[in-house]
Amino acid sequence: MRHHTLFTLLLILFTFTVSYAQSTYVIVHGAWGGAWQFKNTAEQLQQNGQIVYRPTMTGLGERHHLYKNEVNLTTHITDVVNTILFENLNDVILVGHSYGGMVVTGVADSIPERIKKVIYLDAIVPDERQSAVQALGMDESTAGNSFDVKDGVVVPAWVKDTTKTPRDVPHPIKTFMQPLNYSAEKLSKRPITYIFTYENNKGGKEKDQFYSFYEKAKKRNWKIVELEASHNPQIDKLNELVAILLEEK
Repeated sequence: MRHHTLFTLLLILFTFTVSYAQSTYVIVHGAWGGAWQFKNTAEQLQQNGQIVYRPTMTGLGERHHLYKNEVNLTTHITDVVNTILFENLNDVILVGHSYGGMVVTGVADSIPERIKKVIYLDAIVPDERQSAVQALGMDESTAGNSFDVKDGVVVPAWVKDTTKTPRDVPHPIKTFMQPLNYSAEKLSKRPITYIFTYENNKGGKEKDQFYSFYEKAKKRNWKIVELEASHNPQIDKLNELVAILLEEK
């Protein structure tokens, strides 16, 4: 009887510990992509007892058929905000990859009471009232000339119509051009981590396209995690990325 009681107590303690350790992640993909890019990431996090949501933004991924000319940065921010509100999520660990940095910045500014931590995964970090193209150091008046734009979307040159799905799809250009009006001070009132990926065989850190955002994150005294990987560590360094995300919970 004593052994049975001890076993029951240990089982209750174990259940409580697992529950206490569980966190909720909302992972926001980057430009041209979709939730499919983080399917394996989500599966590994879930195998470790975590809750994971992967919203696909309007006009992208499996929702690319919903594109219309009005889709802009506000649309994408609203996609993620509504996921959090309608799923009634709290204490969210909000992860934004690449262009997704613009989106998670807007989400954290819109519903700060729902966000526990923000993680920028090799992502854009805009200044206040700055667009993605401005944050990337491009001249807004000529930025369109740098893209293959057709019918309001930026066509990814690396993808053909015959490319097997899942695949990248054309991205609404207005999302790149719209400035983000947010408060950097309000954003800083919660823990923020910047995961900076770089490739030594491509010039290392200082030659990386996102080096300026890594430097900005350091100046803002955010936590920095460096990972030698491509811009898409969810593909080439999946295990390492998942380990980092679990450490950040």
